[in-house]
Order: sequence, then structure tokens, then C-alpha cells
Amino acid sequence: MSTGNDELDEIQAIFFEECAEGLAVAEQGLSAMAAGDVSADVIAGVFRAVHSIKGGSGAFGHAALLAFSHRFENVLDEVRAGHIAASAEVTKVMLNAFDILSDHVAAAQGTAAVPADATMLEQLDAILEHKGMPGAAAPAPAAPAAPASAAPVAEDDGFGFVPVAAAVDDFDPFGFEPVAIDLDDLAPAEPQAWTVRFGPSRAALANGSEPLLLIRELESLGGAIVAVDATALPGLRDLDPEESYLVWTVSLPGTVAETDIRECFDFVAPDSVIEITQDAVTETPIVVEAPAAQAIEAPMLTLVETSTAVVAPVTATTTAAEVRTAEPAAQTIRVDLSKLDQLLNLVGELVIRGSILSDRLSPVDQERVELPELSRLTRQIQDNVMSLRAQPIKQAFSRVPRMLRDLMAETGKKVVLETSGEMTEVDKGVIEKIGDPLTHMIRNAVDHGIESTDERIAAGKPAEGTIRLSAEQKGARIVVRVSDDGRGINRERVRAKAIEKGIISADAQLSDEEIDSLICAPGFSTAETISNISGRGVGMDVVRSNVEALGGRVEIHSTPGEGTTFVMALPLTLAILDGMIVRLGDQRYVVPLANVIETVRPETGQVKPTSPTQEVIELRGSYLPIRRVDEMFGFAANDRRSPEESVVIIVESDASGHVGLMVDTIDNRREVVIKSLEDNLHPIRGLGGATILGDGSIALILDIDALVAASGNHSKFALKGMAA
Repeated sequence: MSTGNDELDEIQAIFFEECAEGLAVAEQGLSAMAAGDVSADVIAGVFRAVHSIKGGSGAFGHAALLAFSHRFENVLDEVRAGHIAASAEVTKVMLNAFDILSDHVAAAQGTAAVPADATMLEQLDAILEHKGMPGAAAPAPAAPAAPASAAPVAEDDGFGFVPVAAAVDDFDPFGFEPVAIDLDDLAPAEPQAWTVRFGPSRAALANGSEPLLLIRELESLGGAIVAVDATALPGLRDLDPEESYLVWTVSLPGTVAETDIRECFDFVAPDSVIEITQDAVTETPIVVEAPAAQAIEAPMLTLVETSTAVVAPVTATTTAAEVRTAEPAAQTIRVDLSKLDQLLNLVGELVIRGSILSDRLSPVDQERVELPELSRLTRQIQDNVMSLRAQPIKQAFSRVPRMLRDLMAETGKKVVLETSGEMTEVDKGVIEKIGDPLTHMIRNAVDHGIESTDERIAAGKPAEGTIRLSAEQKGARIVVRVSDDGRGINRERVRAKAIEKGIISADAQLSDEEIDSLICAPGFSTAETISNISGRGVGMDVVRSNVEALGGRVEIHSTPGEGTTFVMALPLTLAILDGMIVRLGDQRYVVPLANVIETVRPETGQVKPTSPTQEVIELRGSYLPIRRVDEMFGFAANDRRSPEESVVIIVESDASGHVGLMVDTIDNRREVVIKSLEDNLHPIRGLGGATILGDGSIALILDIDALVAASGNHSKFALKGMAA
């Protein structure tokens, strides 16, 4: 029986998933610290992430990971407590330590060798030892204060008594001398005692927390319960067994480290009452008086004494009533992605069945069976299921700032990063697969695009280059852009290199767009030497191959002297799309309604040719280019269909603005389920997927941006015979 081992493997797999999440949080926090955000929340977030990794590694016996994460955590704890300043130098060391930590996690998973961490451990220890930057000299001990004025040494009076020497300049006029008290002879005061108030929230109890176990853990540190606040406890009739009503006050010795106390609450729900304070310092005067017979006031010496016997009252920041009404913490559950995929497919089948009913039932019958309401509920289910897989693309973007800093350090260039659309939600599978393309595009932008500081100043540009990273959802696709304000693509050099490497022939006639796309050819590179950044000709090839493997496309737009923009258009894994069903001959296609501006039935003379292959439509005093979709896909008959017999759909695209698509007819509007073509066909420019219509036939979904971006002879797509 291997059930026990299987369960352990499942639990350990969950631990590694949590490690990945923790590393993402830590990297994001450290990047924020490097950018200057050293707020308590950011530092605490990094600390918690590393602490969680440390705790799990010990439970599963990953000794190397445990040892390194523990030392890393110690530094973070000191930074969090304010004992070590979060300076740029310290943050840089912690960023390097993060890299080693990531390697340790990979080694624990068995996907990499155990990293050499001795040097990094020495740097972490140096930070702890010197409370700051490793290698910094320890603070020199303060020089002893020079004595005020040396009093003459009194001689023995013959009886063995030596007069007490008073270190004062003047004596009391009545003949009394101040009593000299040697402060060094007084025992040092103990540290102030700790007072801890703890009240678990409803969410804490719902998660299975046992408050008394935590109280016992505090008691093991030397704590003692001094009070229990039960004022919020209702009568028996109103008692909710799932609610928490009690708040404990525990006193702990001042010798206990604050970090030891806080570790007791690491896994307690955040909306619980957790207050850790140190008792206030009290001043107790020690008065040295003259003998009672003398009615003369003697000098008074006041010393600061710490009270350790009395627990100072603490003002609660959260009342018991507030604890009862606190908003419960979010609860999560881990679900295998394959189960979500199956659920998504079932929702898609629901939409298809709804489409079949819509085709077969009359409008009256549709209302009778409440088909519109069924469609609405199905759409809501689909949106909710999609949100389970969707995650903000910020997870992929968060790696860029750290990578950019490393590239700037290596190249000596200065670059500013601007991001937008970070909260655009993308399928989890897409986020996992666009990491490499993003890396190579950023490397390409810094190494080949952005000029050196001297070059930029000479060209009249700011000394710092700018890279813009953005994401947005457009119809059935996620569009990610990486643009720079650098030198642009040197097309003459690219063409020469392509000829030199045998990628194209010397007499090849290529447009600017086709020359730009050569940088994505396997083995192509314009770098003169091979470096850690570029020169091997694999970077942009990886970008194109990875994006096309996702069923997406890569576009390159460059203006010499102004910069270059790389566009990744990635399909949604599955979604319900509002579409317009159009006909080309006997075949049907889907035009996403998100791209449609209006439809026009051309009148005589409204469509005019500008060349043998180009036409425009006159619309309210403006002329818009027209694309005949049947000719683009190779379906045109021998005799061209006249514009008056067709319908022109005015669509909007990023690259070409407003463009007219000429189709035969428009059937109707439908909600359709997007099915990816990736599994069965190679990526085809101009298509965003396929769908099943109500009669069971297949219709291809048009990718408007890709379709209208091409012009002239380059707008031909080999699709004949593909659509059914």
C-alpha cells in the first residue's frame, strides 16, 4: 500500500505551490523596496513569504532550504523590527539572496542542483553582525569620559577609616555633604514586561484554530494570563457556537524576544485582535534624606526604576464588539486545473445547446421556455468559471523590474519602466508561458533598442531610455505590448545579416514589415559578440515560437530613431463571445462585435477603386479602406461580387484604425463559444479560433486586428478548403 506516500506527495506538491506563490510575493516586495518603498507592510510581506517557505521546508526535511531560508529570515526580521535600515545596499544583498532562495526551492523540487550559498550566507551574517552593510566596520567603543576634577587622596586617620570623598565642588552651607551613591553598584533593571492581548476572530475559528493552544504556547515562553475580557459574551439563548467572544490578556517577561512572541501568531487569521505592547517605563524617586533630627532638606537623587511587578493597563484598539462584526477573512481551496477545464467545456456545451434551441424554436416558443433567461444564467456561470482560472497579468509583469535592474547594471544604460493594464486578467496557463517571451523582449529592448547615454544625448533624447509594458483585453484576445523609445530597427543591417546567414536570398524583395520579422528567424542576431544578454540568435525566435504555441501572434512595429514596439496577441483559452455571423459564399464566419462600429449597404458609386487591388468607401465625407474578405482567404469567384450586392462592416483595429470588411451577407448575432485551433492546426494569421453553431456546423472566428493589418499582396491567407 502506498496511500501514505501518495498523500505525502500531494501535501508536498501543495507546499511547492505555496513556495511559488511566496517567491512571487517576496520578489514583488523586494522589487518595491529597491524602488524606494520600504514601508512596514512591504517589508512584512517579504518576511511572511520567506517565513512560510522556511516552515514548510522544515516539515518536509529539506535541510538546505531550511538552513538558508532561516538565515535570510533573520535578516528580514531585523529589518522589519527597524534594527537594520532597509538601505539600497542591504536591499541589493537581499535581492541576491532571493535568487539563491529560488534555486534552493528548485533543488528541493528536484529540478535543479543545490546552489552554492556559502558566500551569500557570509553576507547575510555580516549584515546581522554589523547591523547594516556587510564589511562595514563595527562601531568603535565610546572612549571613557575624562574625570571631572581629581579630588585629593585622603590619608588614613590611624584607625583604618578613610573619609568619603564627595565628587562635588561646593558644600552645603549648613555642613551637610551629599551622600555619594555609586550607580555602578545598582543592579541593572530588567527589560520592561510584555503585555499581549489576543482575541480570535470568527474566521480563525472557522479555519480550525484552537485559541488555547496559542495561549499555552505563550505560557511556554513564561507568560501568564492576567485577565480575560468576557464583556462581549451574550446570554445562552443568543450564543453562537461559531463566534469568538473572549479576549485574553497575557503578561510575559521582558527578557522574551519580540520575534518569539510574534511567531506564535504567524498562522492566525489577520482580522483577529493581536496587540503586543511593552509596559511603560515608570519613574520611582530614590530620595536620600538627612537624619530625622535635622530639619534641613538634603539633595535628592532621582533614578529611573522599571516596575516588573505591575502590568500597566493597555488601551484596546479594537473592541470586543468590533471583533464580533469583523469582516471574515477570505477562504481558499486548491483545485486541479484539469477539473476547471472540464467545467469550462461543460459550460461551453451549455452555450452550444442554447444556440441549437435558439435556431430551432420560434420567438414565441423561446419566450415560453424562458430561453433568454437560460442564456443569461449560462453566461454568468461561464464568467464565474473563467474567473477561477484567470489571474492578473501582474504576476508576469512583476519579474520585469528586477530583470531590468540587472540589465542596466550589465550594460551601463539607464532605463525607466512604465507599466499599464497590470490587473488585466489572463488565463493561468498563459501567464506561465509568457515569462520567457517577456524576458527576451525586454533583453532585446535594452541591448539593441535603447541607446547608450551619450548616444541619446547626442540625438536630443533624454539620458534615460523608456520601456513601456502594457496589457489589455480586446475581444477574444489579450494584447501585450513591449515598446521602447530607442534607435529602432536598422533594416539595412538586418537585411544584410539575413543574407549573410542564408536566411533570405540576396535578390529577395521584402517590405519593411517582412524585414522586421526577420529578427524572429531561428539563429538570427545582429550582435557582433556573444554576451550574457544576446548574440546567440535564440531570443526573438523563442518569442515567436512560444507565442505561436499558445495560438497567438507576434507583430513588430518600428520607426528608425524613435523606437520599436513588439505586440503579442494571445487568445483566451475559452470564452463566450458576442459575435456577428456573416457569410462568404456558402461558408459562415464570426466577426467579434467588440470590433464592429457599424454596417453599411453600399449605394452605387459609394465604393471606389484606388488601384487594381485596393478600394475605399466614401462615408460621411471620409474615405475608409476596404478589404474583400473572400479574396483575402482565396474564396473569390471568377466574377467579383459588386459592392451593391454586398455588406461592408466597419471595424476598428489598433494597427489600421477604421477599415471596412466586405462580406456577402449578415445572418444574425449570436453568443458563440471560442474553441482554440492550437491543438489541431498551426496558427493561422487572421483567425482567432473556431466555434460550433446551432446547426452543428463549424464557423471560423476572425481575428480583426491581424486581418486588417495586412495590405496588397501580403493580405493573402491560405485557408481555402479549411472552413466547412
